Amino acid sequence: MVRLLLLLLLLAVSAQTPARAQRQMVAAAHPLAAEAGMAMLRAGGGAIDAAIAAGAMLGLVEPQSSGLGGGALMLHWDAAERRLAAWDGREVAPAAAPPGLFLRDGQPLPFLDAAVGGRAVGVPGAMRMLEAAHRAHGKLPWAQLFQPAITAAEEGVSVTPRLAALVAREESRLRRDPQARALFLPDGRPIAEGSLLRNPAYAATLRAIAEQGADALHRGAIAGEIAAAVRASGNPGLLTTDDLAGYAPRRREAVCGPYREHMICGMPPPSSGGVAVLQIMAMLAHQDMTALDPRNGATEAQLLDAAHLLGEAGRLAVADRNRYLADSDHVPVPVRGLLDPGYLMLRAQLIDRDRALATPRAGNPPWQEGPPVASQPVQPDGGTSHLSIIDAAGNAVALTTTIEDVFGARLMVRGFLLNNELTDFSFLPELGGRPVANRVAPGKRPRSSMSPTIVFGPDGLPLAVLGSAGGSRIIGHVAQTLVALLDWGMEPQVAVSLPRIGALNATLELEAGTGAAALAPALEARGFPVEARTMTSGLHVIRVLRDAEGVRLQGGADPRRDGVALGE
Repeated sequence: MVRLLLLLLLLAVSAQTPARAQRQMVAAAHPLAAEAGMAMLRAGGGAIDAAIAAGAMLGLVEPQSSGLGGGALMLHWDAAERRLAAWDGREVAPAAAPPGLFLRDGQPLPFLDAAVGGRAVGVPGAMRMLEAAHRAHGKLPWAQLFQPAITAAEEGVSVTPRLAALVAREESRLRRDPQARALFLPDGRPIAEGSLLRNPAYAATLRAIAEQGADALHRGAIAGEIAAAVRASGNPGLLTTDDLAGYAPRRREAVCGPYREHMICGMPPPSSGGVAVLQIMAMLAHQDMTALDPRNGATEAQLLDAAHLLGEAGRLAVADRNRYLADSDHVPVPVRGLLDPGYLMLRAQLIDRDRALATPRAGNPPWQEGPPVASQPVQPDGGTSHLSIIDAAGNAVALTTTIEDVFGARLMVRGFLLNNELTDFSFLPELGGRPVANRVAPGKRPRSSMSPTIVFGPDGLPLAVLGSAGGSRIIGHVAQTLVALLDWGMEPQVAVSLPRIGALNATLELEAGTGAAALAPALEARGFPVEARTMTSGLHVIRVLRDAEGVRLQGGADPRRDGVALGE
């Protein structure tokens, strides 16, 4: 029965029309965002130009997930220089943020008590980072990149079923903020599916950014309104105009590791995603994953083995993540040790094909510096979006952008929502007398799970560009998709549509309502703590094929969201 359910799903997915192109492609979480990116490519722009245009549109059509009030992490491949850069536009804590920001009487606040309002708003960084990347690699004039989103904001866009459902779910919290209430609850009721959503305030903000650059957000009247909204909310925060004016993006070196004949590259800290994905793949490299392809007549035992290995490698990687990963500008992070082949072989040897580990624990990687740190307790996280782009010159962008929870802090300024990103810090600054690496500190970037990823083939050129939404589940979503692409040879649309299987801390999560959930009893018998839950992963993938026929592109957009891959 399990195998039948999975095979039926694969057949259904395979029947979907895959996106194909020969020159350039954009895969994003909404058709209008993908089209905005494509418009820049058709105008002679590059991947960076397309990413900025698509991101501006996402702030209008998918405001619950990303926007001007949040942050972003981006990998950019420069085809001419054959150089990969990791651009860090992660939010930062205000200068006045104390380690106990999320404590009340010495105890952690409930998540929503921390997230809603100004307390958790970090200094947004997405636009400053994109501006810096455009100065380095942009081809089109800056102002041109915002025109599609400005026009759409003024004329209006159709409300998607997903946005309507989320507004209805968050009605009571959105109602507290006057600007959010006016946009999402016109006439006092949640916006309806298919209704026209106009956001002239957002259009005006984009016009200001088009004219003044990111200074329009970080200095002047809009910056003053952001700081005032944060400090005047019912749950006030500490953000100031000085914090906004002082924000600076970072250009970092990507973290990379081999997988079979490929090289996988991701974001370094403050993201935990790049390191954790590389750890999972390094552990799976010791297994014959190809033999577990569900399309090749796999037995139920083989399907269970695939889920078992994905889950166990994920649980071990997350255990390391929860102890060691944080902003390496503020605390020592043993990235070299966590990715050391000898250390990862020892971690791989902990995996028993017949029985799950009772309690996956963080390892003891080499080259650690500083005092011992404690593992961070579990906390939720949420709203994020990802887009993948390849332009006609071969440049590539993997961009993941977020305001953290759905609708962020539920505070709106000038047509965009503010983030609640500081809840990605550990609420507890220390455990058992040891500091938590990801504790709150002034000017520190909270740990992220965002995992923009570029895979390189044996020729050293991009083979796949991908990433996902989904909070801390992003890591498992991306790792499973890499197995589907590289071991099972699936086209992107099939890979992103597979039932999701991944680790959330010690728990193995299976996507509810799919063949994956049917594996639960057998996995529980192997010792896994299992939970079936709805997944809204938001994967977007572009794969590059190079052969005697030339270069071809294949795209995939996650059917769990509203996305699409467009190319030509």
